[in-house]
Amino acid sequence: QVQLVESGGGLVQPGGSLRLSCAASGSIARLYVMGWYRQAPGKQRDMVAFINNYGSTNVADSVKGRFTISRDSRRNTMYLQMNSLKPEDTAVYYCKYSAGDVYWGQGTQVTVSS
Repeated sequence: QVQLVESGGGLVQPGGSLRLSCAASGSIARLYVMGWYRQAPGKQRDMVAFINNYGSTNVADSVKGRFTISRDSRRNTMYLQMNSLKPEDTAVYYCKYSAGDVYWGQGTQVTVSS
């Protein structure tokens, strides 16, 4: 079992920044992929960025150049640094852990509005 706890969401003005965190605990595998997904009201859940145990990353085109994914392997924590936020970035952001089994966090709301 793996538990995921997200934090760092909130209300920010357009052009602002936020940093999301996802702390993983439990049986962390040696080989894994962790990622950030987001879901806006009435829309499907989309991949934002992911990182694997080797540190390789991939970021969706819609956020490339604005969002950065990283991890602290000692703390089993993944981060999403979000800069130059736009209203269309408003969504619930979810953390996902995959290593055979898949686990999701509870989500954290990000609202970009003036």
